[in-house]
Parts: sequence; C-alpha cells; structure tokens
Amino acid sequence: MGKTIHDPDRSFTSGRISLKGMKFHAFHGCFDFERECGGDYEVDFSAMQDSSYVQKGPVNLLAASCTDDLQDTLDYSRVYAIVARVMASPSNLIEKVAGDIMSAVLDEFPYLGEVEVTVRKMRPPIDGMDSGYAEYVLVSVL
Repeated sequence: MGKTIHDPDRSFTSGRISLKGMKFHAFHGCFDFERECGGDYEVDFSAMQDSSYVQKGPVNLLAASCTDDLQDTLDYSRVYAIVARVMASPSNLIEKVAGDIMSAVLDEFPYLGEVEVTVRKMRPPIDGMDSGYAEYVLVSVL
C-alpha cells in the first residue's frame, strides 16, 4: 500500500495536488437552449492528504514529495479524463455535475483524503448578467 516517508530533514504534515481551470463546452442546464447550444464551464479539482492517509491506499502525496515516484502520487491525467467524461454527460444542475465528478474520482482513487470539486457555469442565463459565473463547491473528507 502506501509508503512511509524516509527524510529525516523534513517533517511534512500534508500535501495537496490540484487541477485548476479545466475548461469545457458542455450541455448542462434546465433550459432547452442550454441543452441545444451548450455553455462554457470551468472545473477545479484538488485532493489533500495528511499523514493519517499514508497507509490507506496507493496514493501517498506526502511520500511523492520525497520519492519523486509517479506511483506514489495522483495521476492527474486520469483525473482529467474522469472530469471530461462527466462533463460530456448532461445534467440539469452544476451541483449534480460536481457530485458525479466527486463520485467517479473517489471510485477510482479511494482514500484520497480531503477532495474538493468546484464547477463554474460561465455566463449563466440570468437577465442582465453579461459576465461572471455561478459556482458550486463540493468537499468530501474520507
């Protein structure tokens, strides 16, 4: 399972890895025109582990900071593929999109620790709102 950290010069207490600003054109929303034309979305993902997670699963963010071994860390190309797959499947609500991303990532990578998914719907269909976004943040602590 996870590796312990063997670096007497360092005392790390937590590690976080993030993917920020993933951009997608997707077809989420409750209105017909949103499903037909789609809209722009942005997704952020992060996983944080403290020392209590190092022996629970194969991902060990603290060990990776010392070992320089891809096998210890979270393969963020796989996380991106999961996010892209979920974004390609229409939902009514960004809350549901965030929940589906969270569930799919945790199915593939259990014991990540604290996981946060943020979904932003750029220029939501609100009268008078020409820019900006609606945002939903979902946090899970295993």
